[in-house]
Amino acid sequence: MSVDAQKEHLGFQAEVSRLLDLVAKSLYSNSEIFLRELVSNASDAADKLRYLALEDPALFEGDGELKIWLTLDKDAKTLTIRDNGIGMSREEVIENLGTIAKSGTKAFLDQLAASKDKVDSQLIGQFGVGFYSAFVVADKVEVITRRAGLTSEHGVKWVSDGKEGYTLENVACDTRGTAITLHLNKDSEDFLDEYRLRSIVKKYSDHITLPIMMEKSAENADDEDKKDKKKEKAVEWEQVNRATALWMMPKSDIKDDEYEELYKHISHDFEGPLAWSHNKVEGKLEYTSLLYVPKRAPFDLYQREQARGLKLYVQRVFIMDNAEQFMPMYLRFVKGIIDSNDLPLNISREILQSDRTVESIKAALTKRVLDMLEKMAKNEPQKYDECWQVFGKVLKEGPAEDFTNRERIAKLLRFATTHTDSEKQTVSLEDYVARMPESQTKIYYVSAESFQAAQHSPHLEIFRKKGIEVLLLSEPVDEWLVSHLMEFEGKSLHSVARGDLDLGDMDDKETKEQQKEAEKTYESTLKQAKEVLGEAVKEVRLTHRLTDSPACVVADENDMNANMQRIMAAMGQAMPEVKPILELNPGHALIKRLRDEADDARFADLAHILFDQSVLAEGGQLKDPASFVKRVNKLL
Repeated sequence: MSVDAQKEHLGFQAEVSRLLDLVAKSLYSNSEIFLRELVSNASDAADKLRYLALEDPALFEGDGELKIWLTLDKDAKTLTIRDNGIGMSREEVIENLGTIAKSGTKAFLDQLAASKDKVDSQLIGQFGVGFYSAFVVADKVEVITRRAGLTSEHGVKWVSDGKEGYTLENVACDTRGTAITLHLNKDSEDFLDEYRLRSIVKKYSDHITLPIMMEKSAENADDEDKKDKKKEKAVEWEQVNRATALWMMPKSDIKDDEYEELYKHISHDFEGPLAWSHNKVEGKLEYTSLLYVPKRAPFDLYQREQARGLKLYVQRVFIMDNAEQFMPMYLRFVKGIIDSNDLPLNISREILQSDRTVESIKAALTKRVLDMLEKMAKNEPQKYDECWQVFGKVLKEGPAEDFTNRERIAKLLRFATTHTDSEKQTVSLEDYVARMPESQTKIYYVSAESFQAAQHSPHLEIFRKKGIEVLLLSEPVDEWLVSHLMEFEGKSLHSVARGDLDLGDMDDKETKEQQKEAEKTYESTLKQAKEVLGEAVKEVRLTHRLTDSPACVVADENDMNANMQRIMAAMGQAMPEVKPILELNPGHALIKRLRDEADDARFADLAHILFDQSVLAEGGQLKDPASFVKRVNKLL
């Protein structure tokens, strides 16, 4: 019964009619998933109430026994999912049910369009559209809800057919929580079958900690119950799920599919995890952890400020949904549960950030995840390759953020190299070191804006000639990585585009003598070229790193390289100008021509052209491209 004349019809926000049509027609290939989504939402509502009631027990309103009820009405062809959790106020209903996929509707629609039929397992939990799975099976959805702590006249009724909008009105609601009534469409009337509904609950929600209740069926009742039912029409309820904390059970009693279903429940992912680790720790610290490595990355993986983390329970009481304090940022893709007996029930975020116990648990969980990844890399390389392709960029943040585990993280890294010349990152640093000649003392790398630019960098010429493997770095995070990962197994990492190249014992005696002779022959040429180029370069010198190219630009040993300068500029960081060093190949015909050029004007044009084309080869931009074109045309 309405207690408020304030009834209004509102339109959905953000292309919702288009989104709902996609949800109903193409998003869910398995329609029974709607029940898991709605039950999961009800479970979350109960968790939130438990947490808030730690500080305000009055929110329980005298009823602390939290449950979910499923009710069938075959005559009306409706299915109702009701909970006595936290509920919603009018404002919360508008915010949560009137704005679909508010975490990124446009991104969701774009990815949905791009993915075509490969959407079930990747997108639902990422964009917050689980509630709207109801429209897969229902022509109309009614929601009646009241937030805990508000009086009965603050109940809210939300009704929509999932097309143009929804109606909203205040109604009397004596009990807190939320009831969702689905008016099933013709194709979904099989969900009115009690046995099927029970089997779906067992399949997807047997593990949640909240009891799911259904009306006791006539088939399950004994003769006395049947007689009593004829006399009285009072509803009898029975629990249809185990409602046990799966993570607290012995590992030997848990099946793989149960682990997978729990992962889907806590992550709202439609696809199972890649791997998991379940451990109970006793002794100085007591806690249980269940950690998962997903198969898919969420769309906001690289938005470091987004809330993420483990589900935190203290003595089986839900405390926090995204406890990021238990996992370092570079492992932010890990999902799971941590249940501790060593934390107070009223723990807050402020306490979590400074608590020593939390730091100890975080260190142990980090090692647990690294153990899991190491075992996967060693025993299931194909599976680890799948993991790396999805989460590799995030793992590369590790050496800078976790000094303690830097060596372990380094062993998990994978790279593209000149050994494979493939863009796919499959080579470990251990593989690289194992292939190094005895005379090689450094791990060489080249960085560029793209794989193709790195693969064809002129700096690789001498390395390819001598058969020396070089890491090909083309991701922005790579610059961050090599600035913190200074060495691996005693071998320093060295950029082939920075400093003077010295291959040490890998250069034979004859080569070194030729280099000294060339220095004398080109002394005046180098001096004249520096005068011509002026402040554009820091130095002009000969190089022995080139075999085919006439010249290249390099950074001084202590300067920021050109690629890093571009990355910082793209981030809007004001950087002081760093002048490059121009290196000339004395064995190239153009450099010999430059040496023999008697006309100062032509010498200047050639020197500028060599410098400009070297900048372009590095992926840089010319300050004065018009002059470059003019000089080339003049030379032609």
